[in-house]
Amino acid sequence: MKAVRFHRHGGPEVLQYEEAPDPVPNADEAVVRVKACALNHLDLWARNGLPNVEIPLPHVSGSDIAGIVEWVPQEERALAKGDEVIVNPGIGCGRCAKCLAGKDNQCRDYTIIGYGPDGGYAELVKVRRDHLIRKPDKMSFEEAASFPLVFETAYHMLATKASVAPGETVLVLGANSGVGSAAIQVAKLYGARVIATAGDQDKLSRARALGADDVIDHYKQDVLAEVRRLTEKRGVDVVVEHVGKATWAGSVKALAKGGRLVTCGATTGAEVATDLRYVYNRELTVYGSFMAGMGELLEVVKLFKDGRLKTVVDSVYPLERAAEAQSKMEGSRHFGKIVLTA
Repeated sequence: MKAVRFHRHGGPEVLQYEEAPDPVPNADEAVVRVKACALNHLDLWARNGLPNVEIPLPHVSGSDIAGIVEWVPQEERALAKGDEVIVNPGIGCGRCAKCLAGKDNQCRDYTIIGYGPDGGYAELVKVRRDHLIRKPDKMSFEEAASFPLVFETAYHMLATKASVAPGETVLVLGANSGVGSAAIQVAKLYGARVIATAGDQDKLSRARALGADDVIDHYKQDVLAEVRRLTEKRGVDVVVEHVGKATWAGSVKALAKGGRLVTCGATTGAEVATDLRYVYNRELTVYGSFMAGMGELLEVVKLFKDGRLKTVVDSVYPLERAAEAQSKMEGSRHFGKIVLTA
C-alpha cells in the first residue's frame, strides 16, 4: 500500500509518501480501506517527538479515519466487506474495570490510533472490530473523518466533566481549532452563551456562524478584559482550555465564583503557574479531560445523524501532500479540520 510515514523526528520534511507493508490483522481486528483521515495536533507532536514518549518508527500518523471495510473475519456478523465506517480512535484494553464501566479513556493501557498503532495516513489501516462505527449515510467520508476525536473530546469536556447547563456562559479559546469549533457547537447544544476567541476577523466571523454569541480577537484585544466587560465583571462559568502556558493564568482569572476550567491539551506548553488564591477564594474546579468513552462517541454520532451538530471541514488534501497539510496546521492557517484523502 501507499502511506505517509516518518522514519525520524523533525519538521514536515520528514514525512515521506512511500510504499509500506499492508497491515496484517489479528483475530480481533478488521482492515479498513481509508477514504479520508483528518489531522490533529497529536500528529504534529508525534512527528516532532516528545520527551519520554517512544513513537515506533517508521510511523504512520492519523487518528480520525473514515473508510470502507476491506476485510473482516468470517465469524464477524455486525460488519461486512464494503460497509462504510468511522473509526473510534481511542483504544482501551476492553477487559479492565474502567473499560467495562464505559470509561475506556481511563484504561491504563489506553492508546490512540496514529499515536501508538499506525494510523490513517495510508491506503489501509487495521482496527479492532469493536471500534468501527457505521458512517451516517448522508455524510461524505471527508465529513465523517472530521469529527470523532475533536467532538468526542468537546462532548466529554462540556457535557460529562463540566456539566454545562442552560444559561451559563462558556469561554472557548482558539475557536479555529478542531476542539474549539466543536466546543462552540456542544456548548450551544446545551443552551449556554458562548464567548469565543480567534486570531483574525475571518475566523471570528466563522465562530459566530457556528453559534458564538460574542467573539474576541486574541491578538488585538485583551481577552481577560473583554471577558470581564462582556460578563459585567462576573466572569464565565466554564473555560474550555487547550492552549496551555500562553493562556492558563488568564483562563483561571476569567472564571466566575464556582466556575469550572476544563483542559484537554497544552499546545503552547505544559508548565503553567496557578495563583491558588483564585482557586480557593472563588471555589473553582479544574478538570482534566482526555478523549472520551465509546458510549460518548456513539452519542456524538447520533447527534450528527439528528442534524444537531455539523462538521467543520477547512480544507482537503490528497495523501501525498500530507506535509503541506501539516504545515498549514502548524501555522494556524485553518478553521476546523484539515483532511487527507487516500
